[in-house]
Amino acid sequence: MEWFEAVILGLIQGLTEFLPVSSSGHLAIGQALLGVDVGEDLVFDVVVHAATVLATIVVFFKPILSLFRGLFRFRYNDETDYVLKICVSMIPVLFVGLFLKDAVSSLFGSLIVVGCALIVTAALLYFSDRPGRAKQVPAPEAPAEARNGISYLQAFLVGLGQAVAVIPGLSRSGTTISTGLLCGVRREVVAQFSFLMVLVPILGETFLNVVGGDLASSSVGVLPLALGFVSAFLSGLLACRLMIALVKKAKLKWFALYCLLAGSCALVCGVLESLWII
Repeated sequence: MEWFEAVILGLIQGLTEFLPVSSSGHLAIGQALLGVDVGEDLVFDVVVHAATVLATIVVFFKPILSLFRGLFRFRYNDETDYVLKICVSMIPVLFVGLFLKDAVSSLFGSLIVVGCALIVTAALLYFSDRPGRAKQVPAPEAPAEARNGISYLQAFLVGLGQAVAVIPGLSRSGTTISTGLLCGVRREVVAQFSFLMVLVPILGETFLNVVGGDLASSSVGVLPLALGFVSAFLSGLLACRLMIALVKKAKLKWFALYCLLAGSCALVCGVLESLWII
């Protein structure tokens, strides 16, 4: 991998990680267009994902710091409640990682799967962000148990969205935010929760790669890895702030249209490819 290819792929990852268009799908497309063949070496993917996690930490530094301060007071308060709900949201994706990893891996490489998943993403974005939704359906008073604007049940359902989003073509941010909105979580609450809930899984994956020695044995050079990291981090900062603003202003319908078009193209190409092979 050349340095300029790493910069381009880092930009793609940083922008699409937070925008609801499936970062894994776009990263794979970018690698294919640039002719980058990393084979089974996923270290570059892990590194640029870690860069977007760092961007999330920078954007939400004050809320994260507040969570740690409240957590170490060792009593049940707003911060403890929020952290516990993040833990609850991670249960579904933990289950997928432990028991369904091989099944999920078998889905990669299929344009038909990617196309269908993108169309599902488009539907989720549209119905969660359809014009006038906030005005037509007044938000009910938050129940007593819905501390921090989200209940444990809602946190678990958003976590289910994240678990399902391991399917290639399903946007993680788009699926989790849409799930939260459809469950009645306020826009400003679900945007922050969606981005914070992914920190632990990605940091854990990065740590396992470092400890396991995968980083040292990577076929990608140190310079491309470093440039890809910086590129993903800077573009991730921009995309994260932009996505928060778009969610608050109910501006997701254009992403729904994009996913619908991209998914339809991928689906048609996948069907033609299968017919050609047959």
